[in-house]
Parts: sequence; structure tokens; C-alpha cells
Amino acid sequence: MKPKSFPLFSYAFIIVGSVMMVFPFLEMLFSSFKGPADYNRLHYSLLPEKFETSNYAVAFEQLQLGLLFRNSVIKSVATTAIVLLTSSLAGYALTKLKFRGQKVVFRFILATMMFPAFLFLIPNFYIMVHFPFVGGNNWMGEGGDGGMAKYMLALILPFSVSAFGIFLMRQFMMTINDAYIEAARIDGASELRIFFTLILPMTVPALATLAIFEFIGSWNEFIWSLLMYTVNKDLATLPVGIQQLKSHLDANMTQPLVNAALVISTAPILIVFIILQKYYVRGMMNTGLKE
Repeated sequence: MKPKSFPLFSYAFIIVGSVMMVFPFLEMLFSSFKGPADYNRLHYSLLPEKFETSNYAVAFEQLQLGLLFRNSVIKSVATTAIVLLTSSLAGYALTKLKFRGQKVVFRFILATMMFPAFLFLIPNFYIMVHFPFVGGNNWMGEGGDGGMAKYMLALILPFSVSAFGIFLMRQFMMTINDAYIEAARIDGASELRIFFTLILPMTVPALATLAIFEFIGSWNEFIWSLLMYTVNKDLATLPVGIQQLKSHLDANMTQPLVNAALVISTAPILIVFIILQKYYVRGMMNTGLKE
């Protein structure tokens, strides 16, 4: 019997990779406590000579972080909740409800993933601005001042359906035995009752996995939020506000301030991932690729 060899190279590779991944976050965290002189000195040091906690107070004041944080939370939470609902409903229909053209519909949904997101920016913006009966628009979407683009819904509606989310939920639901559903149907349960009381509890790992992807994607989304910011300044999110600070002020003087804002912006993402991590691993392991 051969003695078990210690995978020294594998552990060394993992440790080096982990350090390379964590170091930028540590640099951002410690730089947020530096003053301008400390940040711009010639000799680099990870740790600040003196921890300046005032950067966080100034960031809240100059960036209006309260407003930006509120907008980002509302946008990310609402978008994630709607995507979880629409994706799970579509996944259930594409796996457990048999109808003509089922595979064609699924392949069409997959085909939409091939189009870059930038392709839909102008059409979506036009729809939001000319949304009927909103923002002073008439039934033709004319005559108003900004339409739906002036309201928080403009940050949410364009992202309320996710082709990737439908794909993920469909693949996970294919692993659920149809016998449970047939038994519920024999007992007289409606499709909605089967979906909400039977299927959804079984898909918690997939829902958590999708929630992580959607929340992070929505929290970091920038281009569409910037477009809405041009219509209504009160719709600015954290990525937009931080970028505006970097664009209008001297980067060498404000980088510690920007890092403080980035630390605040990153914290919710880390919290969500830590809470849902165990479900994320189970969801990725149980989501197959079978047809």
C-alpha cells in the first residue's frame, strides 16, 4: 500500500491564488483609512501610518451615501425578488407543464442570451421615456417629461426577466420527481398551489444561487443606472455616485474617500454571499445540464 502523498504543490497554488484574490480588497479597506498625504507618499505601505476614520463621514456627506445606498438597496432587492418569481414560474412551466412547442420556447429563451446587453439600452430607454399614462404621457406615450424614466421602477422593470435565471431554474426543476406533482394533482391541488407549496421549497438551493447572481449583478450595474441618472438625479445608485466623484475631483486627493465609499458599497454583497453560501454550493452541484 503506497503512502498517501501530501499535495504540497496544490496547497501552495491555492494559498498563492487566495492571497492574490484577497489583496485588492485589503488594499481598498486599508486605503480607506489613509489621508491624502499618506496615500500619495513615495514609499508604498499597505497599512496607514494613522487610521483616518473621517473618510467615511466625509463620504456620506459629499456623496449623499444615504440616498445612493437606499436606491441601490431598493433596486437590487426588488429586481432580485421579481427575477426569482419570474424565473421559477417559467422554469416550472417549461419542465412540469407539457405543451406544444415547449422546447422551441426554451431554445428561443436561450438564444436571447447571445445578444449583448448594450443592444437593448436604446430600445429600453425609449420605452421608459414614452411609457403610456406615466409622467404626463398620453396613451401614445407623448407629451410627458421623462415618462417612467423619472421613477424608481425604471431601474427595475428592464431587469425583471432573466434568461439565465429561467435556464437555471428549469435545469434544477428537471431533477424533481414528477411523482410528487402527480400526487398533488390527484389530491385536487391547483397548479399555483403545487408551485408555491411543493415546488418552491424544493428549489431553495437554486433560488439562493440565482439570488446571489442577480443581487450582485443589479448592485454593480452601472450603464443603465447612469442613463436614468441623466433623467432624474435622485435615481443615482452607488456605482454612479462613486464614479461621479472620481470624474469631478482630483483622484490623488479623493482616492481614500472613494475607497471608503467602495468599502460601504461592497459590504452588502459580502453579507448576502455569506448568508447564502451553503445554498449556492448545493445549487451549483444539483443543477444539471441535461435536455
